[in-house]
Amino acid sequence: MSTERVMEALEKITYPGMQEDVVKLKLVTNVQTHNGTASATFRMPAVGSRLRAGLEAQIREAMAGVDGVDQVELEVKEETLSHEHGQRNLIPNVRCVVAVSSGKGGVGKSTVTVNLAIALAQMGNKVGILDADILGPSIPTMMGVERPVELFGKRLIPARNYGVYYISFGFFVKDKDPVIWRGPMIDGMIRQLLGDVDWQELDYLLVDLPPGTGDAQLSLSQVVKLDGAVAVTTPQDVAVADVKKGMGMFLKVEVPILGVIENMSSFVCPSCGTETAIFSEGGGVMLASEYDVPFLGKVPLDPVVREGGDNGQPVVAAHPDSPQAKRFVEIAQALSEQVTQANLKTGLTHVKPVFSLKQV
Repeated sequence: MSTERVMEALEKITYPGMQEDVVKLKLVTNVQTHNGTASATFRMPAVGSRLRAGLEAQIREAMAGVDGVDQVELEVKEETLSHEHGQRNLIPNVRCVVAVSSGKGGVGKSTVTVNLAIALAQMGNKVGILDADILGPSIPTMMGVERPVELFGKRLIPARNYGVYYISFGFFVKDKDPVIWRGPMIDGMIRQLLGDVDWQELDYLLVDLPPGTGDAQLSLSQVVKLDGAVAVTTPQDVAVADVKKGMGMFLKVEVPILGVIENMSSFVCPSCGTETAIFSEGGGVMLASEYDVPFLGKVPLDPVVREGGDNGQPVVAAHPDSPQAKRFVEIAQALSEQVTQANLKTGLTHVKPVFSLKQV
């Protein structure tokens, strides 16, 4: 038995979706051997990832399969840390910032944002939402807590529900007050909602953007380093055409597209459960293929999802065992894996220990 032999066995394990092995990616480190015991540290760079169990089993099996190894000791650490962590002046405690965009109104982008955030939190992540739709903030209604803005000293206090922190311009205005603002005012408010908020240490901050490719999108990409953007579309051509503009804008400002989500992909009949593609079919898949980005999943148009948004009880929280909630969870897992791959390609520099396991 030797450390070199154990390393050789581990180098045969590639990370899913990538060509590099777990040793080259520095996911397995501190490999040592002594008196029949092989030990190592496994860093799983996605809290609650569905890939963890399989990778951990492969690593243990590879180490145990080396001649002379009688016992395996594997320390497991989970992390969701962007390579930009600590380099964001306005939000230094936020690890990953992901914009949720559509380019078109009425595609259910805010509904997707809220349910993804709750799903990521259920996976064990610390999650926040920034409602950057200054002209039409809807996150407070969907999250079930609407209140005037609160201060602690000079810091804004985000609301919290379903394990998710969130801040919205909706806390500053009355329901019926119109917001008639020019670009510089929107830019200033986005800076305030980022830098003046007492954000806790977060693994993910999801930014719910307004429709289009205007001031809010440009300000966000200039003010804070984004880990990527998610494009939300509905299947029909008229929606896809507008979403393309939004994706093109992010690519121009060098923000990677993490994937496409197709919302309202079909209508689920509440009586018989039959799905009907009332908004055409395949728009999201086509869009992802055209831009060579992952298709993260699709969500049907369902009364349960709509009612949850209107009542402040998102389906992932109110009906976690429902097929609709499970769709959002699967999409959240796929998004997490895309963020992980982006981090691995650039190098992870921070580690958050969670627990230690030993196994004979």
